[in-house]
Amino acid sequence: MKLNEDGPILLVDAYNVFARSYCVVPLMSSHGHHLGGSIGFMKSLSMYADKFSPSRIIVCWEGGGSARRRQILPEYKMNRKPIKLNRSDIYEDIPDTKQNFNYQIELLTRLLRYLPVQQLYVDECEADDIIGYICRYEFGDQDKLIISMDQDLHQLLSDKTKQYSPASKKILDEKYVLDRYGVTVENFVTARCFIGDSSDGIPGIKGCGFKSLVNRFPELSSDEFVSVPDILSLCNIRNKEKTYAMFRNILENPEVPLRNWKLMYLDNSNLSATHISKLKYTTADYDVKRDKIGLIRALIKEGVDMPRGFDVDKLYMRINACIKKQG
Repeated sequence: MKLNEDGPILLVDAYNVFARSYCVVPLMSSHGHHLGGSIGFMKSLSMYADKFSPSRIIVCWEGGGSARRRQILPEYKMNRKPIKLNRSDIYEDIPDTKQNFNYQIELLTRLLRYLPVQQLYVDECEADDIIGYICRYEFGDQDKLIISMDQDLHQLLSDKTKQYSPASKKILDEKYVLDRYGVTVENFVTARCFIGDSSDGIPGIKGCGFKSLVNRFPELSSDEFVSVPDILSLCNIRNKEKTYAMFRNILENPEVPLRNWKLMYLDNSNLSATHISKLKYTTADYDVKRDKIGLIRALIKEGVDMPRGFDVDKLYMRINACIKKQG
């Protein structure tokens, strides 16, 4: 699928895509090492280039988490479960180690340097923040496709920005958000501030879900932006008309959604001047590299079976077919 004549800018949520490959791709090296994460990612990149014909590919990495968010909520992302291999029938004799997981990420960053692909990493800056900044401030008027299963990125969807979910293999747009959650993209974050996000350790208000919120606050389904203070004000008014447990819970904990907005909304507020400066510089400094021989040598050293385990020729053919104007 080609989103426009020149092809969209592909923004890859690196850790999100890598983690999925790590769990499900059954690829072993001749040295007996699990390489499903790194090689699976490369295979996915080849497929995305063929499927979406991007004009540019930007791989966005996690930078160790957001210090600013941890200052707001120390528990932020502290209790995430470790990623485990879920192919025990294949990997029953392969230890699922943090060392292997980290090695594959390091290997992937090295392999990507042989491709006409830009990698972005900013210390203490989350991939979501990088993607949000790029979408809103660097390429706002250009077509973009975010590759990620992360729900946090739904807030960025617009006529110029879509999201592709590797799990459902579907392109997600504004209509998807409205149909799936009952709220518009404009009000998606507002609703989530009351719901919270258990995966990131962000508590919400008891009794608040998308369905219940839309039922009590139908304004969330409109195209007009409704802020957290707006919902608090409406809650206060409607609680006087008819009392519900949800209203009571919200009014007793107004600081929770107000705090959550600072954690969930993707904007400059969680980026320092240094972060922004580095993002502007590295986004503009797009130095295309093509080193097919170097990639082949690196894969041989890792014990990757080619072309059965990974087809380098297909990868280069697909990427070169769409990224022609960059040198």
